[in-house]
Amino acid sequence: MTAAVAVLIGAQLAAATVATAAEAAPVPAAAAVSGKAAGGTDSKAAAVRITEGQVAEAAPGGTLFYPSVTSCLTVTVRLRNGGLVGAHASLFQVPGELRSDRILSALKQRVGGRAVRAVEVRGAVGAWDPSYFTKAIESYGDGEAVPFPEAPDPGGIAAAVAAGLGQPRAVVTVQDVPDGDQTVS
Repeated sequence: MTAAVAVLIGAQLAAATVATAAEAAPVPAAAAVSGKAAGGTDSKAAAVRITEGQVAEAAPGGTLFYPSVTSCLTVTVRLRNGGLVGAHASLFQVPGELRSDRILSALKQRVGGRAVRAVEVRGAVGAWDPSYFTKAIESYGDGEAVPFPEAPDPGGIAAAVAAGLGQPRAVVTVQDVPDGDQTVS
């Protein structure tokens, strides 16, 4: 096992420990629900929860909640109509969920032909090589060298996300953020 893979596995194991603890708590339903508050004003009853390897959507005015973002990246597409479509990309595939090299195509499909205002990428930028969006770490065979980021590459990540979503590079921003939950509204 190469040193790069060993480091990445260590980061993923740490993320899994945090994710397991977070999953023990009750979670809101995966739907953006509008309702009338006691005073008659609209309020959001629940945020859309997106865990590792998942893609989901919040209606205009809704909120996306990405729990336990550690070695991951979140990709949020802000639609011109005010809706949000998000993906939680993981360095390693979570069983039953999307790999990093499949998540952008699923996100693009979910967005469809709707107009995009912005694309925001947030998370562990320094842990990601842009190529992970086109060839997942799991797809490398024995003896194949897995690319390992020597330094954060926000420009490369932005270009990879733009290409994967079929969007202009100018609408994509990348931000390195500390580990933890992310809420986007």
